[in-house]
Amino acid sequence: MSASLLQRSLAAVWHPCTQMKHHETLPPVPIIAGKGPWLVTEGGKQVLDGISSWWVNLFGHCNPRINAALRDQLERLEHAMLAGFTHPPAVELAERLSALTDGALGHAFYASDGASATEIALKMSFHAWRNRGLPQKNRFLCLENGYHGETVGALAVTDVALFREAYAPLVRQAETAPSPDARRAAPGESAADVARRAATALAEKLDADGERIAAFILEPLVQGAAGMAMYDPEYLRCARALCDRHRVHLICDEIAVGCGRTGTFFAHEQAGIRPDLLCLSKGISGGYLPLSVVLCHDEIFRAFYDDDMGRGFLHSHSYTGNPLACRAALATLDIFDEDDVLAANRKRAALLERLLAETFSDHPAVRHPRQRGMIAAFDVEKAPEDFSRRFFAAALEAGVLLRPIGNTVYFMPPYVMDEPELRVLFAAAQVAFDQALA
Repeated sequence: MSASLLQRSLAAVWHPCTQMKHHETLPPVPIIAGKGPWLVTEGGKQVLDGISSWWVNLFGHCNPRINAALRDQLERLEHAMLAGFTHPPAVELAERLSALTDGALGHAFYASDGASATEIALKMSFHAWRNRGLPQKNRFLCLENGYHGETVGALAVTDVALFREAYAPLVRQAETAPSPDARRAAPGESAADVARRAATALAEKLDADGERIAAFILEPLVQGAAGMAMYDPEYLRCARALCDRHRVHLICDEIAVGCGRTGTFFAHEQAGIRPDLLCLSKGISGGYLPLSVVLCHDEIFRAFYDDDMGRGFLHSHSYTGNPLACRAALATLDIFDEDDVLAANRKRAALLERLLAETFSDHPAVRHPRQRGMIAAFDVEKAPEDFSRRFFAAALEAGVLLRPIGNTVYFMPPYVMDEPELRVLFAAAQVAFDQALA
């Protein structure tokens, strides 16, 4: 590791979601290259990427097909403003995403990141109701322990104490409904029972305040920052019916769980429903470039269609629908189609489930081992206060990138990790786990 590069980084780069003082004992790792599921440090060490580089990298680092698409796009158009102009990658991507919803969500609004997508969806919902003569519908409802981003608007529907308490004076906090987290099952209860119990509480919230609620936002099937809290699709079916009954928009935040991560391309498909607004980011560009998309149905779009500029949707940023980012997303969708990725991932998911059981299920400190699609996780009972950092450091030493959320260890590998590499990942995780608990 180059001390000079490390010193320059610590002096100049303020790292995200990081207490910079912790870098005195656990410095950032300089990464200079990547290939497939591997990252390469400045010192030449290979690190197996077990969390898809913060859940974004689907098909490996430096993927040759995405690289080729970007090189081609660089020779055509690098950027054009999308206000008053358009270009082929933005149009084609919107069409293909709509087709993946069977045309139900036919309008795409582009942004740069997940938090922006959340804010766009919230603003669209509120503004659509106002345009339809219902300005009193200006409140939002979210799930307990839900995470939807860290900008001021997105924090309104992010129920994570660390973020909420730090910036509470700036935030118009939403109401929360109980999480359908299957870990809350009482003796004899199934995950579906927990989902129905949580849906009953949701119904009470909407019965009491539905006239003022514009939208209910949730992460379908898996609440990521809540510690990979997984729940039964029955909750989504109940939520859809309740939102219809109370004229409340249902927003599915699939920023982390979309793009095949839970086993279907969209997580909400497993419940047989469609949301009113759908947020995508992270894996949509294959982990290459910042891009997010909000898809909505025609009724919401028509609420803004008017001669009056004040009734139009008033949101923009300079790089909206950037051609390079859209082209990376199109190349990502091509790989899904050409490689039948969802079918291949069913085999990887079965192996992920088997390795989780073989490696950790019988450990006395492990609780709630669980898996859905290409996500596997377990909780650690009586973990040391600094467990997450200790495990992260031990995993790096063992040659893998794994970064627990509190006392939850999770695996979210890219879709190109083969069986030998998955076995390396779990073997290293077992070593790191024992060291972190020692």
